[in-house]
Amino acid sequence: MVCCGVALVLWLLVPATSLPTVAQVPHWSALWVGLDALEALGLTATGILLLRRDPRRCLTAAATAALLVVDAWFDVLTSLPGNELATALAMAVGAELPLATLCAVLAVRSLPRQEVRHRAPSLP
Repeated sequence: MVCCGVALVLWLLVPATSLPTVAQVPHWSALWVGLDALEALGLTATGILLLRRDPRRCLTAAATAALLVVDAWFDVLTSLPGNELATALAMAVGAELPLATLCAVLAVRSLPRQEVRHRAPSLP
């Protein structure tokens, strides 16, 4: 995993230096509808699992937090200056990032508790 992470960081140089600054995307609306559908599914599943006190809620909450952060990131970076960017920033700050924070906190607090056994330090 560490090697893959390092390799990916090195790979970032390729798209950073070779991708065009403007792109035409044929399935733009499907991308956004799909992302929002996944967020809705994640929020709904997390809420249901939370009501049932199901420990798997930490998984859905973590995944949903990641989706919400990605949504905010893409919304802001793909918006045109002016009203579109202002709307994206308002959505990010007012909805997506607070919901992502809530999901992340829920995910961490929902992790199964493991008993920690402390051992007395051994003397030399």
